Amino acid sequence: MVLFEDSETYNGRSVQDEVLDKIYDGRLAKRLVRYLLPYRRTVGWALLLLFIHAGLQIAGPLLTKVVVDCYLTKGACAAPFNGWLPADPLSGIYLILAIYLAAIVLTTLAEFGQTLLMQRTGQHAMFDLRREVMTHLQRLDIAYYDKNPVGRLVTRVTSDVDTLNELYTSGVVTILADLVVLIFIIVTMFRMNAGLTWIMLAVMPFVVLTTGAFRRAVTLAYQKTRICVAKINAYIQEHVNGVAVLQLYNREARAREDFLRINQEHMDAFKEGIHAYGWFYPITELLTMLALAGLLSYGAVRVHDQSLSLGVLLAFIQYGFRFFRPIADLSEKYNILQAAMTASDRVFKLLDTPALIVAPASPKPFPREAAAIEFDQVWFAYQGEDWVLRDLSFRIEPGQTVAAIGHTGAGKTTIISLLLRYYDIQRGHIRIGGIDLRDFDPLDLRRHFGVVLQDPFLFTGTIGENIRLGDDSLTAEDLEKAAREVNLLDFVNTLPTRFDYAVRERGLGLSTGQKQLVGFARALARQPRYLILDEATSSVDTETELRIREALDRLVTGRTSIVIAHRLSTIQRADRILVMHKGQLRESGTHQELLALDGLYTRLYQLQYQEQEAA
Repeated sequence: MVLFEDSETYNGRSVQDEVLDKIYDGRLAKRLVRYLLPYRRTVGWALLLLFIHAGLQIAGPLLTKVVVDCYLTKGACAAPFNGWLPADPLSGIYLILAIYLAAIVLTTLAEFGQTLLMQRTGQHAMFDLRREVMTHLQRLDIAYYDKNPVGRLVTRVTSDVDTLNELYTSGVVTILADLVVLIFIIVTMFRMNAGLTWIMLAVMPFVVLTTGAFRRAVTLAYQKTRICVAKINAYIQEHVNGVAVLQLYNREARAREDFLRINQEHMDAFKEGIHAYGWFYPITELLTMLALAGLLSYGAVRVHDQSLSLGVLLAFIQYGFRFFRPIADLSEKYNILQAAMTASDRVFKLLDTPALIVAPASPKPFPREAAAIEFDQVWFAYQGEDWVLRDLSFRIEPGQTVAAIGHTGAGKTTIISLLLRYYDIQRGHIRIGGIDLRDFDPLDLRRHFGVVLQDPFLFTGTIGENIRLGDDSLTAEDLEKAAREVNLLDFVNTLPTRFDYAVRERGLGLSTGQKQLVGFARALARQPRYLILDEATSSVDTETELRIREALDRLVTGRTSIVIAHRLSTIQRADRILVMHKGQLRESGTHQELLALDGLYTRLYQLQYQEQEAA
């Protein structure tokens, strides 16, 4: 492997952009063939047309030889042509011309049919592969996305898969066609005249050396180019998403300079490939001309002493051009094959990355009735032993509303991530209804939770689609009921198309409060048994917060609820408040009980009260 980026680790393994340093990998090739198997009948027809097309490539020079030897010179026609060609020269030439035209038409039709079939097959295969990659990305756990930039993953699904499509549609078939044409031409030339054939092949060692040098130069250039493309994708994705921050802090010039550096690397790498192509084709053309010059010189002498017919010499000259053209094409198609091997290696490494959060072999059913949530001596760290939670234990009874507060980094949001099993803990147990969380199917587990995040993510679509999130079982009445309960319906009714109102990327066009209310409606629409509010009111205005508080009483009724908040005013009526500090549970009780302790909670409460008084 040749590495161009600093490596990262995921589950103890290296996660990086890698490129193969060899043109062909049998293991990868077998996996690529698997995507063609459902379309093997179409591929079979394409291969048949390929052989027909290759066979017709030798017809033109052969017919030229027949015309020259049988009608334009005084030489005798060789068998089998002397048995069926007409004696009249004009009739014979017309007949051979008709055969030549028929061969051209058949060649065109065969090439068209083979190209069409392989293009369709390639698109179907890429559709299957891209669907498989996207499905796998959705199965991978959050820890994988913590380590891999979005731009790199987008490159896997788009550019790398498109590269494989080029292999299927033009790479493999063209390489096979060129090889078949070469074999047919060499066999035909040896049958016609072995001496002239060896003269033609005399330049092959130089062609091989030139091709080897070209291969090495193009390989290195391509490897650098692919890495630069991934860097560009990642950079653009990050800076387009953060363009508001760039403009706010006047960092446009610095961003342009950074992008210029990455873009310059890409251009330099691409220019290396252009340079390789620039010297390869002239050298190949020179070797072709030298071979043809030797062929013409030797052949002219043989024709003069009548030991070789003029038709054979002319046929060999035509075969010479057709012989070196596939060799040049093979060298060019090497780049496609190299690109495909690299792209497939990257795509299959992604597909082979196992999800850390998986369902057990025999998952236990989720409790049908309301069940308690229990954290029992839980230890958790995102990396190594840098513990975020330390020996955390608490219990939430069915129907209780429990709040978690603490300074930033105290571990509040981590509790939610562990409860939804985005990550697995290193020590201890998390139980629901007395059953360890790892004994549930994660899909079944998360189905019972409604979650409202601090920054709700809205997809491109409509307000209704953002509430449903693909759940077609939710009716229009369900949407209205959920919107009414979270005080969103008044806003929806002001829109011209109500729930069909278009939402742009990331919810642009909606205020933060409106997006937050959509998030509340999304969580409530499925009637979850457990409700999680993670800083759900921290980024909204006072009016929206009052509307949310009014809705909260209805939301938490009959549900086990966990509320994470910085504003203590939103959680004073909670049944129990957990005070977190540096990953540990320091205090627990109701609002009044915690004030009576005159501890950490009291200091937080007084600090916020003073800030409100100052405001």
